[in-house]
Order: sequence, then C-alpha cells, then structure tokens
Amino acid sequence: MASEGLDDASPKRTNVEDMSLLSITDGENERGIPVVKFIEDVDAFANSFSPPATAELLIGAYSELHSKFKTFETSLTQKKNNFKLKVPDIEKSLALVKNLQSKKEAGESAITRYNLADNVYGKAEVDTSVGIVNLWLGANVMLEYTYEEAIDFLALNLDNAKTESKIVNEDLAFVRDQIVTSEVSMTRIFNWDVRKKRAEGGEEQKP
Repeated sequence: MASEGLDDASPKRTNVEDMSLLSITDGENERGIPVVKFIEDVDAFANSFSPPATAELLIGAYSELHSKFKTFETSLTQKKNNFKLKVPDIEKSLALVKNLQSKKEAGESAITRYNLADNVYGKAEVDTSVGIVNLWLGANVMLEYTYEEAIDFLALNLDNAKTESKIVNEDLAFVRDQIVTSEVSMTRIFNWDVRKKRAEGGEEQKP
C-alpha cells in the first residue's frame, strides 16, 4: 500500500512525443497571444518528459514559437503604421466639419481650395447654410451626412481608432517581450546542452 501511495504522489511525466507549444507556453493574453514559459531549470524541465527531451527537441519547439511571435510582430507593426496614418486623417476630417459647423452657425460661407491636378488647385466657396457634407468611407463608398451627424460619426471613429491603436501598441510590446524570452530560453537550452555533453565526455574519459 505504501508503494502505491508513493506512485500516486510522484509527478506525472509528459510523453516526449506529446510535446507541443502548450508545453512551452503559460496561458495567453486577452487577445489570445501565447505567454512563453521561461525555464528556470532546464535540466528539470527536460526530465519532465518521458523519455527526457533533448536540446534539439526543446530548441525546435521554442524556435517554432519564436517564428509565430515574429509573424505576430510583423502583423502588429503593420497595424501600428496604419493607425499612425488613420488617426491624424480622422482628426483632420473632424476639425474640418467642426469648422464648417461654426461657419454655418455664424452665417458665413467657407472658402476652400481643391485639387485639380498635380500642383494645380482651384478656389471654391462652400455654402454652409445647407449643412450637408459627404464623407468618403472607402471601398468606393461615400455617404451624405448633416454636420451634426458627421461630427458624431467621426468622433466615434476617432475614439475607436485611438482605443484600437492603444491595444495594438500594447500587444506589440507584449509580443516583443515574448520574442526576447524565447531567444533567452533557446540560449539557455543550448548552453545547458553544451555543459551536459562536456560533463558526459569527462565521465567517459575517466579510467
């Protein structure tokens, strides 16, 4: 009976054939990006598998995860750059409509310039009393709004864009931290393997 109790209390070892990215991750953030596991004791971690995991297998697993993080980084960097353009563009549009609204309230028209060709502009007077503006939404779609509707719409879009931009920046910083942790872990595994092979070589040379 005592022997059975000891067997039940002993830590379970994962079959090395079942090693997956789950073996080297520790949960994920709110957007589903994995949190890479930092190995404090490489030898203990390798021996938690049955048979013990080799350095090649561990480095291969971390290398695969590292590649995934680099893909995340590329995608998030592109999104970050898009928001750098999108947010100022919305801010300019919102400021323009607010200016038209103020002109309307003051009973004034607005003078503007529009592009005719490269470096060629025409001058136009906008009748603000109509209180209508057309917003370009992309994908060949343009909709007509009153000034009030346009201000509300653009303000909402600006808030959403700023929120999404903040999330992208946070995720990008998080991913870069995971990349560093992955690289450090691979280095630690490599050094552990070198020390292990040296020790084994020294044992073989003993008479």
